[in-house]
Parts: sequence; structure tokens; C-alpha cells
Amino acid sequence: MNALLSPRVEMLPMNLHDLDEVLAIEYHIYPFPWSRGNFADSISTGYRCSVCRVGGELVGYLVLMLAVDEAHLLNIGVAEKRQGLGYGARLLRQAMMGGRQGGATTLLLEVRPSNQKALALYRHFGFQQIGVRRGYYPAEKGREDALVLTHPLLEVTA
Repeated sequence: MNALLSPRVEMLPMNLHDLDEVLAIEYHIYPFPWSRGNFADSISTGYRCSVCRVGGELVGYLVLMLAVDEAHLLNIGVAEKRQGLGYGARLLRQAMMGGRQGGATTLLLEVRPSNQKALALYRHFGFQQIGVRRGYYPAEKGREDALVLTHPLLEVTA
């Protein structure tokens, strides 16, 4: 496809006006989604919250918390119809860059073992498992563990 005809991809700071679109994705892709309040609090607290827009359409988002020398990826999501097209990788690179710019030397995240698409993305980027949080996530039948993954923020790979 001609680059002149390709829709423009933008990584922008998330704001309160984005939340209807963010929540539409969040509620579609996650069985136990964040609330509007969770996102609004993240924005007002000063977490690094970003959205990815393609030709104006919001296709994904992330929420990143910085604490001393560690960045913690709290939430990341891509619209189901846009998954597998590289937007998750763009968002993950954005999170890594934001962490480095904020002085972090590592990026930490939790992921459900059942979220195979996310695990594949994180493994592609070279994330390593450093632990398990037992019963971390709500699940259809009780609770689901979280795999704790980390990646040094010296250099973005993939």
C-alpha cells in the first residue's frame, strides 16, 4: 500500500475525552474490565496514559505507573478487530520508552496465564518471568494467577 494512502498512526496522551472509546475497547476485550474511575484516577494521578489512534480511530491504550527506577505497566489493550496488526507492539514500545524517559531501568507487568496473545507479545519482546501472584485476577470460577514479567529498559528490542 502506498504510504501516502496509509492512515496516520498517532501515539497521544490519554485524556478524559478519550474514556468512552477506551472503555468500549476495555469492556469488549476483558472479562473483568477497569472502570471509568480506574482510568480517570490514573490520568489525574499523573500516570503515563497513552492512546494509539489510526486515522483518528482509537485502536489501543496503555497505563504506565512510574515508581523510583521501575515502570509498572498497569493496563494495555488493543481493539479486538485491530489485534495482530502490530498496534500492541507499538503500545508496548511506547510504554518502554515512557519508562526510560521517566528514569526507570526495568518494566514490570502482570499477565493472566490464559492470555496467550499477550504472553506471545511479551515473549517476542524478551520479557522474562520472575514470579507468580497467586489468585491475583478475578476469574469466572474464583481467581486466576498472574505471571509477573520484567524487561530491562536499557534498549527496546523487537
